[in-house]
Amino acid sequence: MLADIRRFFAACQVLEVETPLLCQAGVTDPHLHAFTTGYRKPGSPHTSTLYLQTSPEYAMKRLLAAGYGSIYQISKAFRNEESGRQHNPEFSLLEWYRVGFDLAALIGEIDALINSLFEDQPALAASERYEYTELFERCIGVDPLTADLDGLRVAADRLGLAEAASVCGDSQANWLDYLFSLKIQPQLGQGRLSFVQGYPACLPSLARTRPADARIVERVEVFLDGMELGNGYHELADPVEQQARFDAGLRERQRLGLPLPDRDERLLAALRHGLPDCSGVAIGLDRLLMARLGLPSLEAVLCFPLQRA
Repeated sequence: MLADIRRFFAACQVLEVETPLLCQAGVTDPHLHAFTTGYRKPGSPHTSTLYLQTSPEYAMKRLLAAGYGSIYQISKAFRNEESGRQHNPEFSLLEWYRVGFDLAALIGEIDALINSLFEDQPALAASERYEYTELFERCIGVDPLTADLDGLRVAADRLGLAEAASVCGDSQANWLDYLFSLKIQPQLGQGRLSFVQGYPACLPSLARTRPADARIVERVEVFLDGMELGNGYHELADPVEQQARFDAGLRERQRLGLPLPDRDERLLAALRHGLPDCSGVAIGLDRLLMARLGLPSLEAVLCFPLQRA
């Protein structure tokens, strides 16, 4: 599968790159939890904190700003989160950025790549595309852009999700994610790829806002057999807005009592230098292989899942 992916990008003249796994700045997204380690420079009494990357995104954007053009990377990523049927704290990721692509062009390339990997399997049906707000209204019964917490609670009660309030608290983003993951996601990607785009801006992302409606960001997620495979953006290039989103993430982390990593000042400097207009996506390769082989869990495609590492 990896050889097929590399052939695909070679044909598209997209450059393969490699960036560090160990980084000096972490992520501010309150929904992501990084592994940390201490590093003491020989001869120094001080120990600094380093982070295992949750994705190569920030470093790859620094390469984009340096003029590398369209790039991709196959790498390990690490998240200090659950281990289960669709999750492992260490996982393989394919991430790529296409200079000059809008979200529609990126979706077309994701569609082409994944379908090419299923050519020796029963063919996938033609992909389907949805707007997040339309799906949410149809399946949940409320408009995610205007519904307040009370409206989301009423919808959860009507759908039989009595535990939702204790899980989601007073976070709008948590409520939207929870309702989407339980009542919409399992229906997506049945024998075909499902692309959902146009996510509410209140959900953490590094995507541009939609020009016609600042409540929505230019983000897409791709699903197969009810499982999320990847997450892509028309990438945010404004350093002021990026810093504001970093700061908003840190405020939310502080409210939740989570660790407060430093902002990635090198990424902000790269954006000030100038990020080309581009779109990018990250695809979980372990999940993709699991779907390609029709296997029930990540453990079936990993030689050494966490419990055997």
